[in-house]
Amino acid sequence: MLACISFTRSAVAFRNFRTLVLVRYAQTAAAPEPKIKTFQIYRWDPDTPGDKPRMQTYEVDLNTCGPMVLDALIKIKNEMDPTLTFRRSCREGICGSCAMNINGGNTLACLNKIDTNTSKVMKIYPLPHMYVVKDLVPDMSNFYAQYKSIEPYLKKKDESKQGKEQYLQSIEDRQKLDGLYECILCACCSTSCPSYWWNGDKYLGPAVLMQAYRWMIDSRDEFTEERLSKLQDPFSLYRCHTIMNCTKTCPKGLNPGKAIAEIKKMMATYKEKRLSAI
Repeated sequence: MLACISFTRSAVAFRNFRTLVLVRYAQTAAAPEPKIKTFQIYRWDPDTPGDKPRMQTYEVDLNTCGPMVLDALIKIKNEMDPTLTFRRSCREGICGSCAMNINGGNTLACLNKIDTNTSKVMKIYPLPHMYVVKDLVPDMSNFYAQYKSIEPYLKKKDESKQGKEQYLQSIEDRQKLDGLYECILCACCSTSCPSYWWNGDKYLGPAVLMQAYRWMIDSRDEFTEERLSKLQDPFSLYRCHTIMNCTKTCPKGLNPGKAIAEIKKMMATYKEKRLSAI
């Protein structure tokens, strides 16, 4: 009997000790040393009289924040400053909404990892050389208007069969569209292009031209010559000086510079064909 009581007391003591150890471990694990990262974010509200563009500083504990810059922005807005304004949607590099300039480069906040070096300040601006709606939100009106101008959809000269049968395409012809259709129109490439900065009202820019090329080489489209004809003026296409900032900055790893070069080659053939027909 005494042995049984002694064993029971030992078991209870061991459980109590084990519980105490687990509690202390949990407390230690739940409260790690704060890892404070400084963010400087562009702020400006044009609707507020007298407000001027400025950089506002926020400090975020990376231990309580997700790994991406967008996670930090959401945390700042939810917990520190609800007036901070930015666009975001999918959080997976698909929608292009959260395009902004982070530490000097255009990219997507949802795909850009936070530099865990807490001695370095992370600086965030809206996309450069665009009108600002508020804070990190650029005005995309001109960009979308240019995209609309290239008629980014399949065009057939005989539309009598539209909706009645499929427009078939070979595997080889479909593969020609790889590296083009993946563009999400985030405008990172266009707003990193000096030619677009200088002539944004006339030059279509890398993103729009790459989409124009995507439809020009689509085997199902029958308006290639008409699409080329629209780009004959001195600005729409030929303001590209092959600086290649567009290709370097694309967060999807696409090559707008190559697409523009291909359009120029197609344009040369198109012009020769027109001259021979005169």
